[in-house]
Amino acid sequence: MNWKKTIITASVTATMLMGSLTTGALTAQVSAAAVDNSKVKVIWGVNLRTSPASSAKIVRMVAKGETVTVLQQSGSNWYKIKDSANRTGYISSSSKYTQAVSGSTSGSGSSGTTVTGNAAVEKVIAAGMKYWGTPYEFGASRSSTATFDCSSFVRQAFIDALGIKLPADSRKQGAYVKAKGSVQTNWKNLKRGDLMYFMSYKGSSASSYSGVNKSSATITHTGIYLGDGKVLHTYSNAGGGVTTSDISGKHWEYRFLFGGSAL
Repeated sequence: MNWKKTIITASVTATMLMGSLTTGALTAQVSAAAVDNSKVKVIWGVNLRTSPASSAKIVRMVAKGETVTVLQQSGSNWYKIKDSANRTGYISSSSKYTQAVSGSTSGSGSSGTTVTGNAAVEKVIAAGMKYWGTPYEFGASRSSTATFDCSSFVRQAFIDALGIKLPADSRKQGAYVKAKGSVQTNWKNLKRGDLMYFMSYKGSSASSYSGVNKSSATITHTGIYLGDGKVLHTYSNAGGGVTTSDISGKHWEYRFLFGGSAL
């Protein structure tokens, strides 16, 4: 009898029945199966910590260029990972630090071309980030990546990452997201990768938007929520073309209408 195989089989069976699996340093929740064993490449040095908090003890710096295995998503801002030396810990899930490795997600007998859950989100964000700095053009062509407006940028990120063609403009994209399921009107409740929808700019202060009925306001802008209070989008050449912006305390917060997943 192959006792190692027997133990592994028993452990997997226990996981299916009880919801968790612990094998030495590895603890992976069944609910995190969408990212289990997916790979991300570090594109900016990031601290490996003992727990999912910026105040947690630093194990080491994970250097740019390293590829690590994502064991599970921890909240909206952290990955639990395993490095090449089988050390486990937590790193920021911000797209500033990592990008998905194409075709790395695991599946049950799949070819590796089907991507689900958080792995799909990371592919969309990575696809969007590669256009960093691409110039803004209102009404940009949907068949070109030389320039973008807000909705063509979001649409191209989904096409590149997953082959999903969202509607061509932000209002129709917003309707598409609403049709997919529940949406959030408080941006702080959004998940990484959710799409955000905004009304027109009326001023930089909260008072500029007092009395506005946001349930009937017209969508004029969209972007991809990154977590950590940031949105990936494009809105002007003065703003740097494709870029990220802080939301809290800015006009983006006051203009926010709703957000949700397009997946």
